[in-house]
Amino acid sequence: MSNQIRVGVLSLQGSVEEHIHMLQKIDGITAREVKTLAALNKVDGLILPGGESTTIAKLLLIFGLFEPLKERILQGMPVWGTCAGMILLAKQIVDETPHLGVMDITVRRNAYGTQLDSFTTNATIPEIGKEPIPLVFVRAPWVEAVGENVNVLCHLQNHIVAARQGNMLVTSFHPELTENSAVHRYFVGMIK
Repeated sequence: MSNQIRVGVLSLQGSVEEHIHMLQKIDGITAREVKTLAALNKVDGLILPGGESTTIAKLLLIFGLFEPLKERILQGMPVWGTCAGMILLAKQIVDETPHLGVMDITVRRNAYGTQLDSFTTNATIPEIGKEPIPLVFVRAPWVEAVGENVNVLCHLQNHIVAARQGNMLVTSFHPELTENSAVHRYFVGMIK
């Protein structure tokens, strides 16, 4: 059991169960919900799920996880933010105050519009795999600008929808709402 990789999903609000389900498909992974400091300290990497970024940020403060989480990320713990998770990680948010502010990206919230404007498409992300994968966008943000150390992984309609900076991965879309585990496998590779 000691060589199992422990991947946490921040479970304060958002698409937690969907990420857990995807992680359980990958051999060698123990998926855990994280809502306490003790649980945070027991994971090798963490997914910040889609949901409502302002609510999640407030709950991080209430549960005493905000600063410890930020510190672990800055110390190199792999982290992946999907949709709201991407907003949480951004150093800048258009017209808003940043939350964790650890990744050198500028994000526009709800850039693709309202819930009614949600859509699905397919794209090949070479760093993740050779086959096209489904991209599900729900009230999705996009990245408007990146710092020099950020690697853009995917553009859609001339907007950045996936990027990586060292131990930090962000996607505007929700891989956990599909049956394709390619992005989850890529994140597990970052932890290994």
